[in-house]
Amino acid sequence: MTRKIVHLAVYDTQADWETGHATAHLAQNGFTVRAVGLTTEPVTTMGGLRIQPDLALDALDPADSALLILPGASLWDTGDKLAPFARAARAFLDAGVPVAAICGATAGLAREGLLDDRAHTSAVSFYLEATGYRGGERYVEADAVTDRDLITAGPTEPVAFAREIFARLGVYEGEQLDAWYRLFHDSDPTAYEILSA
Repeated sequence: MTRKIVHLAVYDTQADWETGHATAHLAQNGFTVRAVGLTTEPVTTMGGLRIQPDLALDALDPADSALLILPGASLWDTGDKLAPFARAARAFLDAGVPVAAICGATAGLAREGLLDDRAHTSAVSFYLEATGYRGGERYVEADAVTDRDLITAGPTEPVAFAREIFARLGVYEGEQLDAWYRLFHDSDPTAYEILSA
């Protein structure tokens, strides 16, 4: 992977817990994480944290990125305010640049038609069915799913979500990837030795 910048979408009401494992370990492994907002105005997360975006969405170019991460947020289910991020995801996927969406962001991608022909997951199948999308037969009951350049996960699976991101970007592979997951998902102390070797 030559591009070492990962773009994290940030917006009001975003779920703080869903992307922390991914962004922290990407940053520790040579990636720069840049926050992209609808504008460069600060946003406030569900947890009350204030985030200043590094750039506005209209300045985001898939050619400058290794990955776009879309966290969940209440706003995904209360109107079309975040629809521009789903359109950006389409541009990324069309350019062959991966997208990772978790929780409510999966509903945004469903509305955009990006889950109609890809295996995917979310919180529960009927959550996505409510969007009116046509990809229901491609829904998978799993912690996280990768199909081509698209990674999806439900809101309770930030560790599995991060694992899929690391696998796609080559951050951890094979035994190390498995050890990372066992350490952070299962609290398996034997995994630490493998990671620190």
